[in-house]
Amino acid sequence: MSRTPDTWILTAHCPSVLGTVDAVTRFLFEQRCYVTEHHSFDDRLSSRFFIRVEFRQPEGFDEAAFRAGVAERLAPFGMQVELTPPGYRAKVVLMVSKADHCLNDLLYRQRIGQLAMDVVAVVSNHPDLEPLARWHDIPYHHFPLDPADKPAQERKVMKVIEDTGAELVVLARYMQVLSPELCRKLDGWAINIHHSLLPGFKGAKPYHQAYQKGVKLVGATAHYINNDLDEGPIIAQGVEAVDHAHYPEDLIAKGRDIECLTLARAVGYHIDRRVFLNANRTVVLNA
Repeated sequence: MSRTPDTWILTAHCPSVLGTVDAVTRFLFEQRCYVTEHHSFDDRLSSRFFIRVEFRQPEGFDEAAFRAGVAERLAPFGMQVELTPPGYRAKVVLMVSKADHCLNDLLYRQRIGQLAMDVVAVVSNHPDLEPLARWHDIPYHHFPLDPADKPAQERKVMKVIEDTGAELVVLARYMQVLSPELCRKLDGWAINIHHSLLPGFKGAKPYHQAYQKGVKLVGATAHYINNDLDEGPIIAQGVEAVDHAHYPEDLIAKGRDIECLTLARAVGYHIDRRVFLNANRTVVLNA
């Protein structure tokens, strides 16, 4: 489900207490705001409450007064509130290596307006995909990786992220393990994509390994990065059935397609403010 362009988004989370839904919706009613979409979830195991509301503003809407009013109304509940205005577009940095399928897919979805984002830079440890970025008129930064001085390369990457004001970093098949320091800096706002054959088929040629074992499912996982390699909070997953007639090249092709769809779904959830971190899990309010 995608966001309509004329709506505000209110997201909030807090400890589970009585009256949370009423506090949010009643305030919107009092402000004459029309709710177009509403989802909430109360996690009984962590005792945390999560809510996302889309709404249209009334005539004469005073944004400053609204922000002050909602903060005051929801403060007794300990709610952490975020408001996203209509038409907002997230600034995104994409990181790639040599594979182009996820990069091409995300840039296409940006171009047709499916993803409300502005890719402000593409960063890579290889020069191969520069023509694709240039065709989209997006700056391309090639930072070769010196195994003897990986921190120097990562400092250049982080400078691009900071200079562009990016609020989301997407590892669109960036085939390098980030250092613990960079993972800490990007914790909660960098998304990675990988095949879902992990952890069973690590290393080179995972689909060939999977073929030898006769797997019956292939898929992809999109998750926030953290210092546990490929084990960050999962945002979206995709899977498809395969059988004995799928040779390694068929599995690879199917895997590429699923990676594109799964990564685009995860990026869309993030920029539409549908994802909440809940310890090492996520709450995705999309249905």
